[in-house]
Amino acid sequence: MTRSIPINVPNTLTLLRILLTPLFAIFLIKHMLGFALLVFAIAAVSDAIDGLIARLFHQKTTLGAYLDPAADKLLLATAFVTLGIQELIPSWLVVIVITRDVLILFGIALFIMTDREFHPMPSILSKITTVAQLASVLSVLVGNQVPRMVPVQEPLFWFTVCMTMISGFQYIYRGLNILQEES
Repeated sequence: MTRSIPINVPNTLTLLRILLTPLFAIFLIKHMLGFALLVFAIAAVSDAIDGLIARLFHQKTTLGAYLDPAADKLLLATAFVTLGIQELIPSWLVVIVITRDVLILFGIALFIMTDREFHPMPSILSKITTVAQLASVLSVLVGNQVPRMVPVQEPLFWFTVCMTMISGFQYIYRGLNILQEES
């Protein structure tokens, strides 16, 4: 028996976001920050729209539950690493953002390897973290076009670090509780 993959509007928008990520990276690498900003903004808006459509029209799917956060991580990791290499974003911020994502992926791999059941349910802290990370990247891209934006970056970077670390600790705490419950 073959299972069909639920392709609906939210999942299509998520796939579009994944496909936009290499284009975004190319524009960053070529220092075409205006075009990178446009692609990043389209990706960020598509993220908000896909979630809204999924909730309002009851189009949430298991595929979307996995694909949407993966698309976010791909876009944000690409943004932070590329902007960090270009020294447009502080390296300490890049390290913290990427470390949290690697820890989350390690936790998922651990659940899979130990046949533990888990359901990806982002918390309000992880949603705030994603918004803070998106805002940090946007501030760098916009700051290149509008220099008055630059003073906002430092406090935003620190807020992003705090939220990234807090949500990272929350994921570790939740993961350890799941592992202890099923032992």
